[in-house]
Amino acid sequence: MTEHAAVRPPEAAKPPVRAARIAVASFIGTAIEFYDFYIYGTAAALVFGKLFFPTFSSLAGTLAAFATFGVGFVARPVGAVVFGHFGDRIGRKRMLVVSLLTMGTGTVAIGVLPTFSAIGIGAPILLVLCRFLQGFGLGGEWGGAVLLATEYAPKGKRGLWSSFPQIGPAIGFIIASGAFLVLSDTLSDADFQSWGWRVPFLASAVLIVIGYYIRMKIAETPVFEKAMREQEKAKAPIVEVVKKQPRTLLLSTVAFILAHTLFYTITTFSLSYGTGELKLDRNMLLICTMIAAAVMGLATPALAVYSDRVGRRAVCIASAVLAAVWAFPLFALLHTGNPVLIAIALSVGLIAFAALFGPMGAFLPELFATRYRYTGASVAYNASSIVGGGVSPILATQLIASTGSSASVSLYVIVIAVLCAVCVYFLRETKSVDLATDAGLHR
Repeated sequence: MTEHAAVRPPEAAKPPVRAARIAVASFIGTAIEFYDFYIYGTAAALVFGKLFFPTFSSLAGTLAAFATFGVGFVARPVGAVVFGHFGDRIGRKRMLVVSLLTMGTGTVAIGVLPTFSAIGIGAPILLVLCRFLQGFGLGGEWGGAVLLATEYAPKGKRGLWSSFPQIGPAIGFIIASGAFLVLSDTLSDADFQSWGWRVPFLASAVLIVIGYYIRMKIAETPVFEKAMREQEKAKAPIVEVVKKQPRTLLLSTVAFILAHTLFYTITTFSLSYGTGELKLDRNMLLICTMIAAAVMGLATPALAVYSDRVGRRAVCIASAVLAAVWAFPLFALLHTGNPVLIAIALSVGLIAFAALFGPMGAFLPELFATRYRYTGASVAYNASSIVGGGVSPILATQLIASTGSSASVSLYVIVIAVLCAVCVYFLRETKSVDLATDAGLHR
């Protein structure tokens, strides 16, 4: 059986309807869930230090806020293992619905949290618990969303189909930044600090309902159903991944640290650094990041499709090269204070991110066998986020404080880029792998 026949939906007479349905279902969840994740990062950069850690100095408060931000990244691999376990045993669809509701609960809860002035030390503790719930839910979201797309994709178009959920983060970030921009521009600082920051968190409830409705309308992927008919279910998917593909798991995890490092350095850290150290206008920076995210949203599917032609490895290595080359110009342009140059700096940085993130939606699932694909792809993606997303903003803030120069952050990005290029080089090209039979997998 060819790969095309294996993954063709049963309703072959109506491929456009099915394609649209899968595209929306895989896209909507990542857009909503990354919106949830990003509003936390924006709030951590702008207000959480003052509201939840008021007894700290300005620097210590920012570091503490980013530390709670990092808790979500620690929770993500835990969620990846749990959701991956059940996703590999009972199906992708169910876990996608549960992950959506889990993260939505954590997000809405943050919107009603009392601050330090109301309940003291209990406030940051509750904040950390909600943040953990957010990260736990997102840990299962990405893997399920990309598997939904790739396991339905026809032959030679997995890069294209996997780009549907990969566009979600760009949209989620634009909506999150836009929400804070509107609130920041229309409210006084006192009102924004008092209650305005809560609005984006509470608004997530509406988005969750929409996403839940759409996902309940999709069917299980044909590749997973075929595997369950012909193979015994994995009793412990995480154990099988570690035993059967340890090298692949390690290389892919380290390789994709760069994706998270680029995104959160360019968005979350740059926003904090620009408003705090450089005293740049907050709204101007938010607009620049939104422009860069829009560029990223366009570049992601284009580069994902390009990886269908030239291979995943070539595009990912090009991403690492661009990231290393752009590491110093990024901060040099940020220091000019010129909005146009800042927008260019952030946009090129996020193009480098898109060159890695676009192909990754197909690359990671293609690296792992069907019986533990959800677990393998999710763990690699989310474990890499601990360093790239959780540690990078904290480390960048500390490096600036210690050295007084952004050059130290640029050097850090270059080191991560070199690690990415080396690890991708040692991974096998997968664009021609048959997902239905797992033929050609590198074990």
